[in-house]
Amino acid sequence: MLLQTMTPGTPYEAARVDGLLSEKRVSVRADGNRLWHFQHGDVEVGVLREGGQVVATELRIPLSERTDLVREVVAEAALLASGAGARLVDPQLGRSLSANDDGVVVDQYLRTVRYAGEVAGVPEAMSSSYGLSTSEGARGFQPGVKFFLIALGVFFFLYLLVDSLTTSLGGR
Repeated sequence: MLLQTMTPGTPYEAARVDGLLSEKRVSVRADGNRLWHFQHGDVEVGVLREGGQVVATELRIPLSERTDLVREVVAEAALLASGAGARLVDPQLGRSLSANDDGVVVDQYLRTVRYAGEVAGVPEAMSSSYGLSTSEGARGFQPGVKFFLIALGVFFFLYLLVDSLTTSLGGR
């Protein structure tokens, strides 16, 4: 999600948003990025630059099956945007958001999590895309190990088959 100017093309007042963020539970990490601490998790706060100019404040929600964090972020970010005279935008939905749009954002978020888990193989999203808890997701074999074990089983079966055929034909 992004916090942008109300009117496209006008300069973004990052200092105004940063001032309001400083009143929230925000900490600065060693890499310079900020973390906004919520009841249900943390959201990374960064800046979006185009041509060297700051054009938006970016809120990055980590991929997981926890939709409570998404709902909380939408509500708080909408309040922050209205206080800063900015607008909250979801680039995936391609529209501005209000505090009442949390259901639409959660639906899109869950589609993204499923896609990241099934197609892109993002480990954080794998458990939610397959409906497993993280402890269950860690118990399975990797695809390469599965192939190796199956191949080993097939060769062992073929060895036993050939051995029994040669014994029954009087080969020993």
